[in-house]
Amino acid sequence: MSKTSPPDPVGVQVPGPVPRPLESIEVRITQAGDALLKGLTGVLDRVPGSDAGPQKLAGQLGVDKVLASRLLKALRSSDPMAMVHRTPGPEPLRRVLAASKKLGVPPELLADAHAAVDRFEELIRTDIGDRSALEAILSAWVPEARREFELRRKQAAYRAMSQLKGVEAGVYAEAAIFWPTGDGVHIDVVWIKAVIGLHRLRPGVPVHFTSQRRIEGADGRRPRNLAGDPVDSVRGAVVEAFSSDPVPRLKTQIAGETTHYLLDQPGFGSGSAVDLVTCEVNRSEIPRYVPVARGRRAWAGSDINIPARSSQFDLLIHEDLYPGEHPELRVYDTTIRGQADVNDPTRDIDQLDLLESVNPLGLGIRRFGSSGVPRYRALIAHACDTLGYDGERLRGYRTVSEYPIYGSQFAMTLRTTEPPGPA
Repeated sequence: MSKTSPPDPVGVQVPGPVPRPLESIEVRITQAGDALLKGLTGVLDRVPGSDAGPQKLAGQLGVDKVLASRLLKALRSSDPMAMVHRTPGPEPLRRVLAASKKLGVPPELLADAHAAVDRFEELIRTDIGDRSALEAILSAWVPEARREFELRRKQAAYRAMSQLKGVEAGVYAEAAIFWPTGDGVHIDVVWIKAVIGLHRLRPGVPVHFTSQRRIEGADGRRPRNLAGDPVDSVRGAVVEAFSSDPVPRLKTQIAGETTHYLLDQPGFGSGSAVDLVTCEVNRSEIPRYVPVARGRRAWAGSDINIPARSSQFDLLIHEDLYPGEHPELRVYDTTIRGQADVNDPTRDIDQLDLLESVNPLGLGIRRFGSSGVPRYRALIAHACDTLGYDGERLRGYRTVSEYPIYGSQFAMTLRTTEPPGPA
């Protein structure tokens, strides 16, 4: 006679087994990486020639060299999270295990490896969603993963924006030269822009870039070219000797503190690409001394307003200015509230957390070479010679970005200098 349980009372929930606490995503990634490292190492140790490099391994397993190389690189990881970042996907790993079986790898080792791969796949598909989301998480913990994550996403953003805008450049470079004014209390700021390989991707789209300043309590801006003439004509700011020949035609529009440069010639496609170099001289642009107690920062910024494959931003400072200071880099999102003032604390929330950095170039023009801008050192020397500056007294700082984010702003900031006391 079989025993039966009485039916559950209507509306009463019978509790099931109590689930174990869910491990954090960090723990699950670490566990998956440990299992992969142990399981795949056990298998490859039994594959002849696995220690002879990717080409030999690829030949033994009958897989492509790229897969073999990536697998060996992953297995050299000492950190389980780096292992998860570097390892190929579940299906390529299963092809490796299927080929290893034919080479006589013991079944128990293959079973452990298959279980690790299954766990890896569950981590991707169930716990996280997809491999892209996994890489986004790993970017917070693995420096290598973060660099690759940022570069790939910035490259994707560049491709999308260049096609939507219909314009692109190979290199977007800017340099700000800070030179003490003769009155002893101000600083001249010289702005040099070099847009290399600028061209339309489709006909009819407008091509322009902008120069803008943000200075508290300043009078109207009066930018001049290297010859000392106001920048208010078609070619006012173009440095012809360093631009394409024939010199690209420009329209210049000044609106308050902003100067717009518009390319005024037809043509599209890479065959119409031009190199365009401009220079603005702004005399007595900023004060040399600001009391530290005011809590302000001196700064210069470069706005990425053209989709570009790479950007270069230099800050070149006279050796007597801001003594002992190394610039701090901030990167802002300007798409909603426009150009940021680093002294406005409400813009702190707009800063982008990227791996960009400032590199010191040293003292003197001979240290200011560039692989992205043709004749760059000569360009800086030309500007200095024309203005009567001794370029060997400039110390330089540079930030370089691959696929800089369109609509971002790079700002180098410096602590201000106290006014000199009475003699």
